[in-house]
Amino acid sequence: MATQQDLDLAKSAYQQLILGTMPRVVVDQNGERVEYTATNAVLLKKYIAELQRELGYATTGPMRVFF
Repeated sequence: MATQQDLDLAKSAYQQLILGTMPRVVVDQNGERVEYTATNAVLLKKYIAELQRELGYATTGPMRVFF
């Protein structure tokens, strides 16, 4: 189950990736390499939307007027 902390972390990671403050490539001591790309940003945005739905945030479009 999603928590508010999960949502906050995902939003923070998305912001860092978009603003360029998150490194694009990370290499650890073992030489393993992790690369973040634009695709990761799209997937992260979808993940944020999923968490918002689970937490009950309204993510629908504008309300329509009925006559």
